[in-house]
Amino acid sequence: MEKIPMTPGGLVNLEDELRTLKQVERPAVIRAIAEAREHGDLSENAEYNAAREKQSFIEGRITELEDVISGATVTLSDEDSDDESIYQIVGQHEADISAGRISVHSPLARALIGKTIGDNVEVSSPGGSRSYEVVHVCFV
Repeated sequence: MEKIPMTPGGLVNLEDELRTLKQVERPAVIRAIAEAREHGDLSENAEYNAAREKQSFIEGRITELEDVISGATVTLSDEDSDDESIYQIVGQHEADISAGRISVHSPLARALIGKTIGDNVEVSSPGGSRSYEVVHVCFV
C-alpha cells in the first residue's frame, strides 16, 4: 500500500480510529464469533458468518491504517536567496500552499523523494527553475 503523508490532525484522527478498532471493535467481534459458535452448526449459522465478515473487515482496516500513517516535514533553503521555507508533505486532499502543506504529487515533493539533509534539489515550476538545499527532514 502507498504511504500517504498527512497533517498532525489527520494523523490523530487515523490513530484514534486505529485505537478504537483494536481496543473496542476487535474484542467485540471476537465475542460475537464466540457466541455464534455456541449456537451449533457453523455451516448454516448466519450470525457466525456475519461476525466473521465483520472481523475480516476490521482486520483489513487495521492493516490499511497502519500502512497509511506516515508523513514528512522538510525545511528547504533557496540557493538563490538563502531564504528558508518549511513544507509539510501531505496527500492531495490536505494540500494548502498558504499553510505550508504541499501535495505529495507536486513537482517539489516529487523532487524531494529519496533526498536527505545536504542534498540539492532542482525543481521546474511555472515560475521557472528553482534550486533548493535540504536543511532538515522530520518524519511523523
